[in-house]
Amino acid sequence: MSRTARILLGAGRKQLAVVRIALRQQWAYKADFLLRSCFLLLILYVLGQLYGAAYEGDYERAIGGFTLRQIVWYLVFTEAITMAGPPVGIRIEEEVKSGDIAVRLTRPLSYVGYHYGSYLGEGALRFFVLLLAGGIVAWLSVGLPTLDYGLLAYLPLAMLGLTLSFLMTAAVGLCAFWVEETRGLEFVVQKLQFTAGGLLIPINLMPEWLQRVCAWLPFQAALYLPARLGVRFDGEEMLRACSLQFAWIAALSLLVAFIFRRGVGKLHVNGG
Repeated sequence: MSRTARILLGAGRKQLAVVRIALRQQWAYKADFLLRSCFLLLILYVLGQLYGAAYEGDYERAIGGFTLRQIVWYLVFTEAITMAGPPVGIRIEEEVKSGDIAVRLTRPLSYVGYHYGSYLGEGALRFFVLLLAGGIVAWLSVGLPTLDYGLLAYLPLAMLGLTLSFLMTAAVGLCAFWVEETRGLEFVVQKLQFTAGGLLIPINLMPEWLQRVCAWLPFQAALYLPARLGVRFDGEEMLRACSLQFAWIAALSLLVAFIFRRGVGKLHVNGG
C-alpha cells in the first residue's frame, strides 16, 4: 500500500471514529429527540391545514405538479433535513472566541473534518428520527407516498444536503476570526435556506423571477431537489441534482478551506 493510500485510510478511520462518538453522544439525549419530534409534528399539522385549505381537501388536484399527498410528504422531507442539523456555526464561533481552537489545531485530525464528522453523526441520527416521526404523521394524514425510486433517491440526496448545510454554516462560523458575533450572519443564511431552499413552498410554485434567483444559490440543492425527487422521481433530474450538489459541495469546500486558512494565519500572526 502506498504512503498516500495509508494516509487517506488513516484519515478515513479517524473521521469514522468521530462519527461513531457523535452518534453515541447524541443517542443519550432522548429528550432532545422528543422535543424536536413534537415541534416537527406541530409544524406539519399547521402547514397541513394550510395546504389542505388551498387544495380544498381534494387529493387528486395538482398545483404546480404537486398533489396534496405529495406536498405533505415534501414538507416532511424538507423539515427532516432542516431540523437535523446541529448548531455547528455556534460551536465554531465559541471555540474561536474562547481560544479553544488552538487546542483543536494541535490534534492529528483536520479541524473542519472533525466538525464535519461530528455534524454528520449527530445530524444523521436526528434526521432518521425526524423522518420516522414526520412520516407517521403524513401516513396517518394523507397516506403513504408513491412507492418508487423516489424514496431510495431521497436518502443519499438528503445526506448530501446535510453536507451542504454544514459547509454553509461552517463558513459563517469561521467568520468569527474577524467579527465578534456571527449569529446575525447565521440568521440570514438560515432564513435564505428557508425561502430560497424551498423549505415551506416548493420553488416551482414561486414567481418566475424568484425561481431564477434560487437557481443561482446553493440552498435549493440542500432542500428542494432532494425533497422533490423524493415525491416525484425522474432519472434525468436525479443526475442533474447529484451533479449540482457535488458542484456546490466542491465550491463551498474551497470557500471553507480558504476562510479557515486565512483565519488560522491571522490567529498565528496575532499569537493566539
